[in-house]
Amino acid sequence: MTTKSEQLFNQAKQFLPGGVSRNTIFRKPYPFYAASGEGCYVTDIEGVTRIDFANNMASLIHGHAYAPIVKAVSEQLAKGSCFTMATSAEVDYAKLLCERVPSFDKIRFVNSGTEAVMAMLKAARAYTGKAKIAKVEGAYHGAYDYAEVSQTANPNNWGDIDKPSSVPVAVGTPIKALDDVVIIPFNDVDRAINILDQHKSELACILVDLLPHRVGLIPASDEFVSALRKWADDNASLLVFDEVITFRTNYAGAQQNYSVDPDLTALGKMIGGGFPTGALAGSDKVMKVLDPTEPKVLLPHSGTFSANPVTMTAGLVAMRDFDQTAVTTLNNLANYAREEIDKAIVEVGITACVTGAGTMLRVHLKAQPPKNYREAYNDKEESKLINILLEHMFANGVMMINTCSATLSTPMTTKEIDHLVLTLKSGFEMLKPLMSNR
Repeated sequence: MTTKSEQLFNQAKQFLPGGVSRNTIFRKPYPFYAASGEGCYVTDIEGVTRIDFANNMASLIHGHAYAPIVKAVSEQLAKGSCFTMATSAEVDYAKLLCERVPSFDKIRFVNSGTEAVMAMLKAARAYTGKAKIAKVEGAYHGAYDYAEVSQTANPNNWGDIDKPSSVPVAVGTPIKALDDVVIIPFNDVDRAINILDQHKSELACILVDLLPHRVGLIPASDEFVSALRKWADDNASLLVFDEVITFRTNYAGAQQNYSVDPDLTALGKMIGGGFPTGALAGSDKVMKVLDPTEPKVLLPHSGTFSANPVTMTAGLVAMRDFDQTAVTTLNNLANYAREEIDKAIVEVGITACVTGAGTMLRVHLKAQPPKNYREAYNDKEESKLINILLEHMFANGVMMINTCSATLSTPMTTKEIDHLVLTLKSGFEMLKPLMSNR
């Protein structure tokens, strides 16, 4: 007998490339299909319920079907979902976010994190009159040609550490796009500054994720960020942060943990309250490039669904309820999770470690936490073992992101964390014999 998921996948393959709309949810032999979600639990169409530590790739801070959002959005839907007019919802939400984050003088809403990063890079170019950008090797910034360069670099193509190669993700990426992206190593001040110095007059901005997931989910050092801030100031460039994922790590985002501010910040994921969204925020002087009241608009920008009242309503409720108390409570719960995972690693005696900050964590099958993308990179054997561990987690009621990462949501308690740790521990015990020759 075939499962409901297999039947649905067979239909999907007729109409969707590979049977999916997002490659990240594809699984062999077929993906699972969600039926419903409530709080931090998801039930699939086979009737199996799991704890959701993926949270739609870190985009859900209050879990599924959060009652205050459901109520507010339902009321807004009855009034209309989008208009060729502004609404008070976007004004209220802009006010909340700008008052929340010191570096936000102005904000412009868009429809996704990728779009927010695109707008941010274009704004930096418009403001500085320069074309090139610098970014950290391995860091993920969405699907824009320039932003995605070197996010999947590997030992065969990443080049010398003193001059990392600009590696395309998609076949057919224009060579010009690669030439306009300068790659710097993470948390390596001397090497990064040396590379930047070779492009002093060309760089519009330096793009930084303060807790880059694919680089290893390790925080950028204040020394590193401060050095980039100084370099940008000295060379008529901008320092811009991608907080699409990391904004969930503190009340004012990950940038709250640093001694310097960015010129611009890209947001997305959780600020939509479960709906597609993104935003570009920053200083008055730079955000002016978007201002239609200026004599010359340096960056004309619009979007059919940008700041639609449904998303603005959901986001406003989500962020209002993710107040300082909620942030502290959830971060403490994540600290407990990382501590307990560390204990499980020691008890099993497996070669592994856990990284992360705020509401996020990542398990590595490495003896020590990686310091950069090259150390975080998984070879074929490590990737195989991680996939075995993820399958074990899924089969035992735990959904994680496919790098063996977890994100927390406010409905979670120590009950869910204890189940995560117990399941990881049994997974470590299963993997240990397979790792004996490594």
